[in-house]
Amino acid sequence: MQTEQVVEYIVNWLKDYATNAKVNGFVVGISGGIDSAVTSTLCAKTGLDVLCIEMPIHQAASHVSRAQEHITQLKQRFDNVKDIRVDLTPVFEEFKTEISLEGKQTTVDMALANTRARLRMTTLYYHAGLLGLLVAGTGNKVEDFGVGFYTKYGDGGVDLSPIADLLKSEVYALGNFLKVPESIMKAAPSDGLFGDARSDEDQIGASYPELEWAMQMKSEGKTIDHFEGRQREVFQIFSRFNNANMHKMKPIPVCEIPQHLK
Repeated sequence: MQTEQVVEYIVNWLKDYATNAKVNGFVVGISGGIDSAVTSTLCAKTGLDVLCIEMPIHQAASHVSRAQEHITQLKQRFDNVKDIRVDLTPVFEEFKTEISLEGKQTTVDMALANTRARLRMTTLYYHAGLLGLLVAGTGNKVEDFGVGFYTKYGDGGVDLSPIADLLKSEVYALGNFLKVPESIMKAAPSDGLFGDARSDEDQIGASYPELEWAMQMKSEGKTIDHFEGRQREVFQIFSRFNNANMHKMKPIPVCEIPQHLK
């Protein structure tokens, strides 16, 4: 990958899109992970207004410290970057008092994890509306179009997706070029939706390099019968997530009424 040229292309794409949309810039949720770090840096390089928002909800301390380190570094490098911190923990806890928490614990936990993502989306759009900004998505190609590892109308609720055509390994290449803090470059990817330090690999059962391989194999028309051992296991994991989350990757179904019924 021609990293420098890709960075320049994305920055110009962001700038052109914002100019045509007649907005002032971008708002980005900062998690302490590589995707939000790269996305916010690309947005900053446009020279337009960038608002970085931390939105902790019982966040792991390591996530908080990495997010703050990145924001501090970004503000030192770019004078068009501002930041705020919105503690959503009280909002989340109040929400829990108004709903039923009965049911299978794993199901409840997942529903609450998705709620965290949707509270953050609401916060991003509030500030975007207030300041005339676009919500910049932080999803990469493996998450958005491979395993669907994001929350519908949560971190999937965005105005534009600058890195969604980049594999995770390519995002890391951009991160290295853009001088993202070393602590973020070395940290295990995590969605941070459960209030602990569990990684994406813990949840999915495969690493991003493995998922990238499986995604490539699927694009080449390979099936599970082509593999054995760990490769077979990884391909099966990828296929299971891809099938289960396909509803996120397709347009919302519309019930089209036959003309003779109108």
